[in-house]
Amino acid sequence: MYDNPIQEARRQVEICNACRYCEGYCSVFPTITSARAFSDGDITHLANLCHNCRGCYYACQYTDPHEFDLNLPKALSEVRHDSWKQHAWPAGFSALFDRAGVLIAGLSVLAATLLFYAIANFDIGGGEGFYAYITHSVLVAIFAPVFLLPLFALGISLRSYWHATGGGAIYLSDLRAALASAAQMKNLKGGHGDGCNFEAEDAFTPWRRWFHHFTLYGFLLCFASTSSGTVLHYVFDLQAPYGPFSLPKLLGIPGGIALCIGTLGLGYLKTKADPNLGAPRVWGGEMAFLVLLFGVSATGLALYSATGSALVSVLLPLHLGLVFVFFILTPYSKMAHGFYRMASLIQEAALRRAREQ
Repeated sequence: MYDNPIQEARRQVEICNACRYCEGYCSVFPTITSARAFSDGDITHLANLCHNCRGCYYACQYTDPHEFDLNLPKALSEVRHDSWKQHAWPAGFSALFDRAGVLIAGLSVLAATLLFYAIANFDIGGGEGFYAYITHSVLVAIFAPVFLLPLFALGISLRSYWHATGGGAIYLSDLRAALASAAQMKNLKGGHGDGCNFEAEDAFTPWRRWFHHFTLYGFLLCFASTSSGTVLHYVFDLQAPYGPFSLPKLLGIPGGIALCIGTLGLGYLKTKADPNLGAPRVWGGEMAFLVLLFGVSATGLALYSATGSALVSVLLPLHLGLVFVFFILTPYSKMAHGFYRMASLIQEAALRRAREQ
């Protein structure tokens, strides 16, 4: 870890700006070469725009043992994680998760699972499916604030980040460009479309981009499944359990499978990648997030498979406990990176539009 991550990143960015060999590698370098000086906010924006593909490191002639000792992926990773801690609200939670992510996630899941197990044993139930164990009203009373409060915390954090990095008015064209970039995982393609240098050193592979696709779209399908169930319940008065060809199942089952594939793949790549090209101090927290997200999807699929059996009484509290902890930790875990990265992509679209005018 650098004593002053922003100052060290600024030193390296200024050298990159003079060299410009990596100008076409990703969105970071056109932004670097369009500026002459870099404020703290500029460096923070570059750090969140960086996807840690590491192509620039393996192409660089100024890495160790050269006296410049450049390691831009590491420098920007340190700044990026510090920015999440700096802007997280309430303050301090993100740093705690970085230091002991596995322990916090594990203990939280255990506590939440025991809580839902107790609720399932004391709640009268009375419905069908898992509503026979925990009523719909109890689930709504628990998960409505658990879903909304982290979103509120994220909103405050992103507002602070946006102002600190000089963000201005958001135009629809910039939002569309950012969404298109995120949907394609454009910055995980490398400058030539061959992928990242993440887990195979100087060899380009598409695996990190593909596993990100599985994770992103799997998560979105699962979210759409839950949303469709909510609409069916409140708008059409159709209550769970739903059949195998219902919208919640048609969205949720492939979404859960994709999420399992994506998180397992990203976790495997993380074990193969060089930790010194990222932020080693947060490795545990990032891995805990992947394990948690895998657990949510895997137990959801297992719960569906166990419908009508005695296993539901065990799997339901575990699944609900994992979902509960996932939502609570969203503003302070690696999940937050998607929101900060989206903000940086919107800013980058605005800067690119300004350069073209």
